[in-house]
Amino acid sequence: MAKEIFAIFGNPVSHSKSPLMHNLAFKGLKYDACYTRYLLEDGNRLKETFFRLGLKGINITVPHKEVAFHACDVLDDFAKKIGVVNTVVEREGKLCGYNTDAPGFLKAISEFKDVKTVLFLGAGGTAQSTSCILRDEGYEVTLLNRSQGRLAKYRADGFQTYTFETFEPQAFDLIINMTSAGLEDENLPAPKEILQHILPHAKACIDVIYGKETPFLKLAKSHKKPTKDGSDMLLYQGIIAFEYFTNQRYSFHEIKPLMQKAFDFN
Repeated sequence: MAKEIFAIFGNPVSHSKSPLMHNLAFKGLKYDACYTRYLLEDGNRLKETFFRLGLKGINITVPHKEVAFHACDVLDDFAKKIGVVNTVVEREGKLCGYNTDAPGFLKAISEFKDVKTVLFLGAGGTAQSTSCILRDEGYEVTLLNRSQGRLAKYRADGFQTYTFETFEPQAFDLIINMTSAGLEDENLPAPKEILQHILPHAKACIDVIYGKETPFLKLAKSHKKPTKDGSDMLLYQGIIAFEYFTNQRYSFHEIKPLMQKAFDFN
């Protein structure tokens, strides 16, 4: 039995590449730990499940990132600001929460130059963290979501928001699917007629889903747009999470080549 056990909590979670990434890094660095996945259907049982399984740390994926925020005893400043947690580490019996999605995402989109305006399709936990860090870095972020409910917090924070019914087509440099549309189906993250209006004006399109060409990315490519899936974002947020898991024992550059090997597997 490994000294420390880590996991990813989510629903769905069977597709996650995180166990492979982290286990490759643990093995390569000779760190006595293992990482698994756990299908968590009821987010309200996150804390109870964490301790029942005897875990040292977890990553959290959809739809539990906001619930994870409330399950933590201690939060870092950025997590406090955004209200979303995707990495939790147990220290002295307390759950300490962090967000590695946002810095990972910022690093992943840095290859796209001359980007000023960004449209998020969806307004869930990942959008919550990344909208704040992008705005802090000087990007103008607009959110488009199916319904008004999730948009209230963003409007209160000063973001421009629209529903499918109220959307006014305009030009955006970068269009990003922040939803799970296309993960286990062939759905688009927004009505096709809206996407057909805005895609021709975009400089690039990103989908946070990784490991498959989603309907959104296919549509973007049909408009001859540069595209990127969520692999780099996953890799970079995973490296940052691993740094928390191991209490900063290893550097980003030590971890990256080991985790990168996970993307060589089909």
